Amino acid sequence: MTDAIDNLPPLREVIRRHGLIAKRALGQNFLLDLNLTARIARAAGPLDGVTVFEVGPGPGGLTRALLALGAARVIAVERDQRAIAALGEIAALYPGRLEIVAADALSFDTSTHLASGHDIGPVRIVANLPYNIATALLVSWIGVEPWPPWYDCAVLMFQREVAERLVAAPGSKSYGRLSVLVQWRCEARIVFDVNASAFVPPPKVTSSVVQLKPRAAPLACDRAILERVTQAAFGQRRKMLRHSLRSLGTDTAALIEAAGLAPTARAEDIPVSGFVALARAVARVHHKA
Repeated sequence: MTDAIDNLPPLREVIRRHGLIAKRALGQNFLLDLNLTARIARAAGPLDGVTVFEVGPGPGGLTRALLALGAARVIAVERDQRAIAALGEIAALYPGRLEIVAADALSFDTSTHLASGHDIGPVRIVANLPYNIATALLVSWIGVEPWPPWYDCAVLMFQREVAERLVAAPGSKSYGRLSVLVQWRCEARIVFDVNASAFVPPPKVTSSVVQLKPRAAPLACDRAILERVTQAAFGQRRKMLRHSLRSLGTDTAALIEAAGLAPTARAEDIPVSGFVALARAVARVHHKA
């Protein structure tokens, strides 16, 4: 850690002084353990020359760690106006390196803050995500077009249940639509778990830090069609494919045969490559129509 971070007041004092009582409506659970926030920041790899995109910094515990560990620039998007002044105290100690954006991350346009040139260096997303919007944000980030995306790594906090879905293998209870979409485009792994007692206020669940690394060349298929196929298949996950895929409105038997799958198979048993094959088969039908 650098000397600058030592000149900042304890996070509990910051919370008290700025009236930053966590709001359930904003999905807030603050991390006050600076050793833990540093561990999260380190999971993103060396940060020298890196621009970090952070969502929901709150009082700035993770923000401090990112800057202290050498991030060239941190863009912190925060919709809670109470936190803006607290983050400003951090910005003052790291001149020109912390950009505070008062905005809703769900509607935030990254292109306005992340120039297309190479001068900003690599971009990474590192965030203790507000749990009420975590999945929606993830879906938007893995749905970026064109691909590869504007970030080269994402280190994100999720509820353990969601994290298990992201990394689940076919045949497991946690394997589902989100597993397929994430693993199609990214390599995902759980880095470590975080006990509820580490947060203020403590959530009722264990949390997990997940690292996502975008694949340079995912298996080729149309993303929108893949989303439709997985929605149909997992919408009735207990049913065989020959039944669950009927909602696609085409010859189900022909699709399944073209994808090289068994009509009696169920969605939870199909690997990512199988869903890609189904999406390609649907695309061919559309092209002929």
